[in-house]
Amino acid sequence: MPPRALLVRFNLVFLFLAFTAASAQEDHTGHNMEMDSSRGPTVSAGASAILLGTVASPGVNDRTLAEGYLTQPIVMAMLMTRGGRFIGDLTLDFEGATLKRGELNAGVHGEGYIDRRHPHTLVHELIGTGIFGGGVTKLSITGGKGFVPFGTDDPMSRPFVKYPVNHHLAQILERGLVMAALNIGPVTGEASLFNGDEPTGPYDLPDWDRFGDSWSSRVTLRQKHLEAQASYARVESPEHSEGGLNHRKISTSARYENHRAYGLVEWAQSKEGEGNTTDFTFRSVLGEGSLKQGRFIFAARAERTERPEHERDINPFRTPQPHSDLGIIGITRWDVLSGSIAAELPSYRKVRLSTFIEVSTQHPTSRLTPSVFDPAEFYGASRLWNFSVGAGIGAGMKHERMGRYGVAASNRMTH
Repeated sequence: MPPRALLVRFNLVFLFLAFTAASAQEDHTGHNMEMDSSRGPTVSAGASAILLGTVASPGVNDRTLAEGYLTQPIVMAMLMTRGGRFIGDLTLDFEGATLKRGELNAGVHGEGYIDRRHPHTLVHELIGTGIFGGGVTKLSITGGKGFVPFGTDDPMSRPFVKYPVNHHLAQILERGLVMAALNIGPVTGEASLFNGDEPTGPYDLPDWDRFGDSWSSRVTLRQKHLEAQASYARVESPEHSEGGLNHRKISTSARYENHRAYGLVEWAQSKEGEGNTTDFTFRSVLGEGSLKQGRFIFAARAERTERPEHERDINPFRTPQPHSDLGIIGITRWDVLSGSIAAELPSYRKVRLSTFIEVSTQHPTSRLTPSVFDPAEFYGASRLWNFSVGAGIGAGMKHERMGRYGVAASNRMTH
């Protein structure tokens, strides 16, 4: 049997087992049981997916595009030993099978896709963490494949289904890493070594020959419902495994969250160049928030992000990979306003259901004059619109926050 067919069968079996395990976590009263690590090793599992329809007007060349997807289909599992001294995390993402062409998402770019969000890799996270110490001082050591300690949480765990334009400026994910986190009272410091290269496809694995060529650090301050972080990363040639421009990245953000309200403001900057020289600088500022009223969640987002423009392939939503980052054809600034209304539906046989509507408008403008790439000419309008409607399904464990491990995690996983 071909390896890809075996992989698909494995994915289906794992999905079934995850839903079975999620249902098994319910007690006889119908309420979720909290994990109690004092009883011994505990395994939790969950799965979720989103059925999504999107209309982009215009999408490209003054054409309105309408498409449907099964997006963000993930299966999660977590192992916690007695006493919580070791935690293992596994997140499988099946977008390689459901999102091969990418998801319409104006302004988003990365890994050979442009104006479409690329599918994430099958092994989204495979992480082991040891936790040491106690009281106000704790230390954790983490290794595996996952999120580098840099920037803000993965957009998958935030209020909108559609990703912000700054995804590749504000997060570094799907890398092989080793990291340490030290928590002293309200302050947490993190530092990591990882491989700089980005994935080249949904079934790609990190280039272990490059492990340790890049590093990052992050400091986080928490006080009740407030959280502030500042981080820095030096990423060795992420877009060219054989050598290209290096990235020096900075991120700062402040976040507020309680059981009803959530808010985030962030600023990110990425300088690209050879050695300590700077050839290009890209910046982003973003603010988003949500408010829960009964079963309804109202959310809004405002973003201004700059991105490079590269020559496109025959398919206008793809760029050659690897492309020539030494010869961009323009820099586009994206001003984006988004709004969302989501509703939690009554659960059905222990399965969570929800529905949502998202609307966003984008205004891309060239930051360079003159520029080979003219956004208004390429798209057919100076203002773009995206309309999305969909339904979510999930069972078992929820991945509330993605991108933090060990003592750096805060309310990361719930039932």
